[in-house]
Amino acid sequence: MSIFLAGAGPDPQAFPGIFDRFADDVRRHAGPGRTPRVAVAVHPGGGSLQDILEACAGPLRTRLGGAIVAVPLAAGSPADPTAFSGADGVVVGGGLTPAYWEGLRPAAAAVSRLVAGGTPYLGFSAGAMVAPRRALIGGYRINGVEVCGEECGEGLDAVDVRDGLGLVPFALDVHAAQAGTLSRAVGAVAAGLVERMVAIDEGTAIVLEAAGAGDYRVIGSGNCWDIRQTGGTAAVSVSVRAAG
Repeated sequence: MSIFLAGAGPDPQAFPGIFDRFADDVRRHAGPGRTPRVAVAVHPGGGSLQDILEACAGPLRTRLGGAIVAVPLAAGSPADPTAFSGADGVVVGGGLTPAYWEGLRPAAAAVSRLVAGGTPYLGFSAGAMVAPRRALIGGYRINGVEVCGEECGEGLDAVDVRDGLGLVPFALDVHAAQAGTLSRAVGAVAAGLVERMVAIDEGTAIVLEAAGAGDYRVIGSGNCWDIRQTGGTAAVSVSVRAAG
């Protein structure tokens, strides 16, 4: 089963393919004659928890007709690991990456075990960024120098890399071309914060066939920018991959 990591939040009008493919994987994982059960973790940020939940779960409900288990993430109320028990799919929404990281920490091992066992995972924006073994959480400066706009820092000053969910062996950034975070991804690799980073455009996702896979497919309308160290922490190579 697959891991889907999207470069923006859920938008079934602009990017229906990601919901279609994830729903297909969930259906196969559940097996014939069984109603799929999908755990959807969302953080309200400054908005409505119900609206954010519906943006992630609504398109799946119409495709699967199964049970949606809401896993709300709020300050001081992190995810209960048992909320993911028996799930046939895991969805993590978009918003403030530090808040998702904090809310999912107690359930990280449970989610990792599920996905390692073949449960499909779908992460939108923040839900993609927290998925790697070493995850970029936010920030806009490296060694005191701006590497992207302050508005992309998510409340953090220095670019911050922490232990993530452990699903992906390389770090991720999102909204790459549209928000200008591609420069942060390049800067993080050049500074040696991570050895490899994949920056994903909006309307685009990468698909890994299994937890820990080093390669991926690209789906959607944009590019993915694969950035790696080449011979030293100050030297990087960048390859551009599109759907095809």
